[in-house]
Amino acid sequence: MDSITYYFSCDVCENRDFKPLYNFSLRFHSVNFSDDLIYDKTVDEFYQCTKCLKTFTRREIEQKLAELRKLRKQNLK
Repeated sequence: MDSITYYFSCDVCENRDFKPLYNFSLRFHSVNFSDDLIYDKTVDEFYQCTKCLKTFTRREIEQKLAELRKLRKQNLK
């Protein structure tokens, strides 16, 4: 069987090249048992098309790759 490679591509411009973008944040909130604030650290991960600058989340990319796998399985039948 031959090897076939499918690439995730931008749905706007069909580009296959992306660069990672990260947003770092702290979310402060109070708790009932203390007067101090506690915080949660978060890192939001995005990927930006290098051509049109549209951003995608990792989840969007994984969903698109799952669709490609499903499409490939259907084409084999």
